[in-house]
Amino acid sequence: MEIKKIKRSEDYSAWYNNLVKQADLAEHSAVKGCMVIKPYGYAIWEKMQTELDRRFKETGHQNAYFPLFIPKSFFSKEASHVDGFAKECAVVTHYRLKNGENNEIVVDEDAKLEEELIVRPTSETIIWNTYRDWITSHRDLPILVNQWANVVRWEMRTRLFLRTTEFLWQEGHTAHATSDEAVAETKQMLEVYADFAENVLAVPVIKGVKTANERFAGAIETYCIEGLMQDGKALQMGTSHFLGQNFAKAFDVKFTSKENKQEYVWATSWGVSTRLMGALIMSHSDDEGLVLPPNLAPIQVVIVPILSKKEDEREAVLAKAKEIQQGLKKRGISVKLDDRENTTPGFKFAEYELKGIPVRIAIGNRDLQNNTVEIARRDTKEKQSMSSIDIEHKVENLLQAIQQNIFQKAMDYRDAHIHVVNTWDEFNDALENKTGFVSAHWDGTTETELKIKELTKATIRCVPLNNKLENGTCVLTGNPSTQRVLFAKAY
Repeated sequence: MEIKKIKRSEDYSAWYNNLVKQADLAEHSAVKGCMVIKPYGYAIWEKMQTELDRRFKETGHQNAYFPLFIPKSFFSKEASHVDGFAKECAVVTHYRLKNGENNEIVVDEDAKLEEELIVRPTSETIIWNTYRDWITSHRDLPILVNQWANVVRWEMRTRLFLRTTEFLWQEGHTAHATSDEAVAETKQMLEVYADFAENVLAVPVIKGVKTANERFAGAIETYCIEGLMQDGKALQMGTSHFLGQNFAKAFDVKFTSKENKQEYVWATSWGVSTRLMGALIMSHSDDEGLVLPPNLAPIQVVIVPILSKKEDEREAVLAKAKEIQQGLKKRGISVKLDDRENTTPGFKFAEYELKGIPVRIAIGNRDLQNNTVEIARRDTKEKQSMSSIDIEHKVENLLQAIQQNIFQKAMDYRDAHIHVVNTWDEFNDALENKTGFVSAHWDGTTETELKIKELTKATIRCVPLNNKLENGTCVLTGNPSTQRVLFAKAY
């Protein structure tokens, strides 16, 4: 494998695309706008699934599965929802092919569907149509359901993991008897996402509320977590929506309350996607390749034996390497022993550096004689000789230190790239010359929000939760403002 390197500082986009491919994470498919997630990339996604799924179940949620296809008529029942997704929908119109002239495969015009089916861009409509049959009484509530699935949103400009026509995600859809319960659920799941982002992905996030213009189609309120990538652009990493009674009214989902009254159900939905893979790559990786936080890495430690040509020395080194491997496994550490003989140690070192393995252990005959091993950290690239006595405990502590260091480095970068501005000139200077989040006053109108986006390509990423209220003037209009919001250019 020839390792091609592109520097982040020279072409960030090309660096990202190259890294995704070189590290064997994903590649473009024969279907335009879609991707093939390769085994190593999927192993990382599976770790994300495992960690998130555990958190969902700890908060009382269960997994279910709903159809990929949604009748077109379902979308017309919630006006703002269909407006939000209409331009992204893939539509199935026929259900059969046939042989045409010269044995060419063509659509059978006689097999036209009575009603077109939408390939799900999100599942609120099909799920709330289903919930109508599940809910009759307050005793049926709450319903706390999550779905792991794929969705399709037709994209013209795509980038692996960040924006593809088809992507993988989870979508939670819950039903509640009261508004307070639904709002509490929405906020709870935002906290779940933030905890996962910071303690597993090692990406610091800002929790906030979207403006009306950026809100999910059909929601009353959208909460979000926003991360900052190494190029100074923001990335929306997860959203949690309070849907009010909009979908319950659209699909006539009512329940008999404790007071024996007919009431509409209150709803939430929330989701994260394979976009988190993009966040992971862009938050931590460097010119040499991936940098994976240990809590997420499919392989946390790789052992590379340096094998002599002498049989007895080879066997002794391999035996010690296997002993260390078993000791690490007993501590719950995922470890790979690479004893390939047709590949040089130097090639292996470069390969595992590219793939972001947090810790590399090298052991040769001299190490064996000295009761030592060489330990290399991926995050700092530091190497040191270390006693092999109780090495398992040392590696366990080292993995924890690496996880914290990766998070702290990302946090330091994020904090250094939040720019507080008061004037339009300062606003533009921060966006163009400093990059990152710009904390500025905004007059609260959609017109001003859209004008700023038109002039600068920056959007309001969120109104931070627990935001400090302060009197000020909007950076664009000079109109009164009561609080700052976070602007940024974003993916």
